[in-house]
Amino acid sequence: MLSLRWFGQGYIYCDCTCRCRDTRGTLDGFLHRAFSVFLFNSKDELLLQQRSDAKITFPGRFTNTCCSHPLHVPDELEETDALGIKRAARRRLFVELGIDPKEVSIDDIRYLTRILYKAPSDSTWGENEIDYILFVRKDVAIKPNPNEVKESLYVSRGDILPFISSLEGQGQVITPWFKLVVENFLFEWWANLHNLSKFEDHTTIHRLTTKSS
Repeated sequence: MLSLRWFGQGYIYCDCTCRCRDTRGTLDGFLHRAFSVFLFNSKDELLLQQRSDAKITFPGRFTNTCCSHPLHVPDELEETDALGIKRAARRRLFVELGIDPKEVSIDDIRYLTRILYKAPSDSTWGENEIDYILFVRKDVAIKPNPNEVKESLYVSRGDILPFISSLEGQGQVITPWFKLVVENFLFEWWANLHNLSKFEDHTTIHRLTTKSS
């Protein structure tokens, strides 16, 4: 089985968990699992980040709180109640934003549903993912890692679309997975942060499409 060494954190096998793959010679790349965290504070503002310019895919783009993938290790492969995905999310919240895992417990993370999408980043790299959507509502201390995050800010529900429009006016676009969630789900979920259980759907994988941008 082919494998890649990923920043010294062990091996990620190409057939299931690698987030970024060389897509030369294929339009689809490798389908793999990923997760997207949407963290809200007690004012119901969403924490956004601008991805570092050093990122392989979609560098410099604004996106939701944290986006990554589980490693090929037992703790992050456990499927019961999406425990592996939630553990991976806590790990990456710390790596990217300096959020202490003690501040966000497994029980603080709500697994809502999954989306399936694919999008090229450039002629070489792209994404082809089953993306687990995770919500957290908690006040946390953040200390963004400049190797991962260029900028971070909280945005209210009423300000998110004007913020995205202002980015577009500057020739910037948000990440494709964040765009799909904004266009299809985010506002209804955001309006019901205190009653998310009715949106929990662990059987459906929503197949969404996005254009190259």
